[in-house]
Amino acid sequence: MSAPGFWDNPEKSAATVQQIKQLKSVITPLEECRAELDDLAVLFELASSENDESSVKEVVAGLDKVEETLGALEIQELLSDEDDILNAYMSIQAGAGGTESCDWAGMLLRMYTHWLDKTDFKVDIISLQEADEAGIKNATLHVKGPHAFGYLRSEMGVHRLVRISPFDANKRRHTSFASVDVLPEFEEDDDVEIIDSDLRVDTYRSSGAGGQHVNVTDSAVRITHLPTGIVVQCQNERSQHKNRATAMKLLAGKLRQIRVDERNQANQEKYESKGEIAFGSQIRSYVLQPYQIVKDHRTDVEIGNVDAVLDGDLDRLMEAYLRWSKDQKKDKA
Repeated sequence: MSAPGFWDNPEKSAATVQQIKQLKSVITPLEECRAELDDLAVLFELASSENDESSVKEVVAGLDKVEETLGALEIQELLSDEDDILNAYMSIQAGAGGTESCDWAGMLLRMYTHWLDKTDFKVDIISLQEADEAGIKNATLHVKGPHAFGYLRSEMGVHRLVRISPFDANKRRHTSFASVDVLPEFEEDDDVEIIDSDLRVDTYRSSGAGGQHVNVTDSAVRITHLPTGIVVQCQNERSQHKNRATAMKLLAGKLRQIRVDERNQANQEKYESKGEIAFGSQIRSYVLQPYQIVKDHRTDVEIGNVDAVLDGDLDRLMEAYLRWSKDQKKDKA
């Protein structure tokens, strides 16, 4: 950073500063833990020799604090996949079922935005299509911050809601589905080749309630990649040029992910289509009736406080997924 000309290229220098910040986020807490343990060892020796119970309690409290810090660092260690450090694009899509599923998709959008509000991540809603009666048909979020993709990849899949429908006059129980897709934001100089003739670009007027996220202008852009059928869109900027640039970045991410999956002999259709958003394909169930529970079908983690989860308390579910994912890789290895 002190080298001549370091700040001449703001984009490159910002990336370097961000890398330093990420490294310090691991190194600094470890150094602090080591220093704290040394101090606690000295304090414990003095407390033992003098039978000082208050100092012993202080040592115990200090050890609890160190354990908490190391636990947080352990989670960072789980975020060790190559793409985990990257920013992310998160898309929410209502399943079949009309108003019920659209309302559920809207509840998921609220859940994730609440979780993001509690973190250091910055989020922009780059596309939002509201439903006619309630909720949303789809939305795409751009989440920026270290390990955004690493955390949010735990949410990729079909989410199932069981509840007494607020839209059913007979108060019957309904099951709704919505799909969540998460992609890493790759660097712009990535070698994904996008041919102009493979694209259909449509411009349209932004829709929605307005506010800071959705500008009602004629600058919204929708891009269809004809060979794969992938559709991306962006409407949060007033500039059509900026919306197109963001949409192209999102398209490049999707195409890159397909290529990575092909290389890993994964299922390409996972990124071209999430499959039928319906019963039997869910990764997680949120049951409000006849009992209350959230169950992740991959990790078998169950949480009884559904309201807390829907308010954005997702840490336990995400951490369990990261541990489960790491175990899966070990088993395959």
